[in-house]
Parts: sequence; structure tokens; C-alpha cells
Amino acid sequence: MDATLPILYLVASVTFIIGLKMLGSPKTARPGNLIAAVGMGIAIAGTIFLYKGHTGEHLHNLGWIFGALVIGSVIGWLMAMRVKMTAMPQMVSFFNGMGGACAALISLLEYKAVGGEALGIGNGLATVAGLLIGSVSFSGSMIAFGKLEEKIGDIRFSGQQIVNNAILLAAIVLAGLIATGNITDFSAIILLAGVALVFGVLFVFPIGGADMPVVISLLNSFTGVAAACGGFIYHNMVMLIGGILVGSAGSILTIVMCRSMNRSLTNVLFSNFGGTTAVAATGEKSQGSVREVTCSDAAVMMSYAKQVVIVPGYGLAVAQAQHACHQLEMELEAKGVTVKYAVHPVAGRMPGHMNVLLAEADVDYDKLVEMDEINPEFPQTDVALVVGANDVVNPAAKTDPSSPIYGMPILDVENARQVIVMKRSMRAGYAGIENELFFRPNTAMLFGDAKSSMTNLVTEVKAL
Repeated sequence: MDATLPILYLVASVTFIIGLKMLGSPKTARPGNLIAAVGMGIAIAGTIFLYKGHTGEHLHNLGWIFGALVIGSVIGWLMAMRVKMTAMPQMVSFFNGMGGACAALISLLEYKAVGGEALGIGNGLATVAGLLIGSVSFSGSMIAFGKLEEKIGDIRFSGQQIVNNAILLAAIVLAGLIATGNITDFSAIILLAGVALVFGVLFVFPIGGADMPVVISLLNSFTGVAAACGGFIYHNMVMLIGGILVGSAGSILTIVMCRSMNRSLTNVLFSNFGGTTAVAATGEKSQGSVREVTCSDAAVMMSYAKQVVIVPGYGLAVAQAQHACHQLEMELEAKGVTVKYAVHPVAGRMPGHMNVLLAEADVDYDKLVEMDEINPEFPQTDVALVVGANDVVNPAAKTDPSSPIYGMPILDVENARQVIVMKRSMRAGYAGIENELFFRPNTAMLFGDAKSSMTNLVTEVKAL
């Protein structure tokens, strides 16, 4: 039995690695997630039934453990089944925050159980690091959740970064004193947790809503690092490997998101770009008149095209129009039209949001084309149908040096022969800036709810 648990941990670690690798492709993401989940189940079951402490005894309080597992599983399952696709980023942020809270609680409980004097420098560093990073991840994720739910606005004040830096410095100094054993009172580590929670709140408060995809992936990496610290504390290899995988994957994804926006992480964290305080475009700032198109005319344009590229955005998710969009795709293909989807890395409110949305509608994975691959095809595209996307198709990123999105790589939809933009109104996107694309001579606006417009388009295409 003693040799069985390390083998199970090894098997679980391998499934984590395989699952993470499979998550890199929409085709294999679902089975990859299941493989990693099975590995986690193996690790949990092995720990419950085979783990022995220093005294050689198995875990106690199994009733409490299984009760917590059942309650947590039911809550998680209900949330996942009921969540709307528009609220998926919020759920990811909420669950990530719970992971950070768990890591912080591990540090608190272990410090109290062992005592500051007996920790030693190694375990001391792991304990305070897990508490500090986990607390920041928890409170920061909760604020991100509130901002994505539009229940919390961007809160900024003069000298905010100075205050944030001072709090962070105080937390690091206090953590160092605790880790080295210069302070051993339990109230000190409670204070450290409080300071870290405050910093997490102030850290995310000023970050603009347009940068939420980056914030989510960054906080996800924080949670992974905090979990890895728990692995050090317990000398548990599967926990350590799992935390490292999550931390490294989140860090890499953060870098990819920043590159997709052509911005540095420092710029994302401190530039206050986008968000609820951004001023939406108004008629007074209009660059000219726009051309409207009816569903009948749009249906004719797409039905007689050789290639149509659909550009999904957050508006598609809000309207829950992904199924109607897939139906439109099938109707066009029945008429011999080639249909592809152009997916921008930061479209939506979290990394991969559009991929998940379209996968729910059973869109063929091979039709989801990334930005770098689809951009050269736009000049040969007869119609680009933009559904609820805004900032990721705004030519100002290439033409206006004064624009806050200048330099951000975008989908070059303006190069298509005809562009149809489906929107409810002329309101600005999440970044709060006007879109030059709407005023281009080859652009036509199809105003209305995306789901209703999509349904009407399907009817019109069928009738041709």
C-alpha cells in the first residue's frame, strides 16, 4: 500500500500533462479535460484511502471529507450546467478565486498546526508565499467577477499605484519576517492574509474592462503558483506538479494575450484601458454617415458569394445566437458557399470565449481560423459578417496613433469586398471607442438583436 500512492500520483500527474496538451486544440479539448479530471479523481481517492501521516495513521474525519466533496460537487455541477455562455468568464473567475482561497487556507491552517518556530526557512517561505499569492488571487478574482457582472465599476483615485505599491511592499516585508522566523505570532500571519486581500482588491479595481481576458489568465497563474506552494508544504508531488502546470500555462497565456493586444503586461496593469468608466462613442464624434442593409439584401450578398467569413464577438454570446449562426452557415454551404469563422485571441471576455461558444453550437473545429491565418484571406473574401465584435475589427488600431488600441493586431475585415456588421446600435465596444469600420464605404450595418437577425437571415437564404 505504501508504494501504491506514489504510483497513483505519477499516473495522475501524467494525465494532467496529457490533458493540458489536449486542451491546446478545440478538437481534443473536451476529452483532454475529461482525462485530467479522471487523473484528479485518482489523486483524490488515493490520498483519502492510502495516505498515511507521520504516525502511520490514515486520514480521519472521512465523513466530513466526503460530505464536503458531495456538497462541492453538487454546487459546481449546478453552476456549470446553469451558467449562460455570456457568464462563462465570470464563472471561470469565480472558480479560480476559490482555488486561491483554498491555497491561502492551507497555509493558514498549516502554520497554526505546526507553529511558526517549527516551520523552518523552506516550509516558511512556501507557507507565506502560498498565503500571499492565494489571497491576492482570491480577492482579485472576486473583483474581476464583480466587474464582469457589471456590479462593480472601475475605481481609481489619485496616487493609487503608489498606495498599491506601498501595500505590496508591506506584505512582502511582513512575509519575509514570518518566513525567516523573526515573527512567529499567529496574529501576524492573519495580518498578512488581510493585507494580501486588500492588495488583491486594489490591484484589480483600476484595470479596465477591455483587459479582463489578461487579468483572468494572470490570476489563474497566481492560483497555480499558490497551489504549488501547497505541494511544497505537504511534500505532495501531484499537488506540486498540478500547481506548476496551472501556473506556467496561465503565465504563457497571459503573455499570448498581451502579444495579441500588442501591449506589455505593465501597460495592461497600469494603463486603465477600457471598462465601465470609458465614454461610449456618440453622434457628436461620428466620422460620417453609415450605410444600412436589410436582411433580404444581406442574404442575397452571402448566398451568391464564393466565401463568407463570420467574425464572432461578445454580442453573439449576449444574444445567444450561436445556434442560429451555425444554421446560417449550413444553409450557405448548401448553396456552395465556403464559410469560415475568424476568431481573434481576445474576442469576448476571456481567452477562448468564442471557441467555447461556437463549440456549444457544434460548429466544425476546422472552420475556426485564427487571426494570423485568416487575415491574408480577407482580400479574397466576398462577405465578412461581423456579429457583435467591435474592438478586434477596428481599423483605428492601424490608422490612428492617438487611439488607445493603436498597434493592437486586429482582424482585417475591412479588406473584404463587402462587410456586414450586425449590432444593436452604434454604441462603442468594451474599450469605449468609436469604430472606424462602421463608416467605411464597403461596410453596411444590420441593426437589431443578433439572434433575431440571424434567424431572419436563415429564412431569407432558404427562400433564395
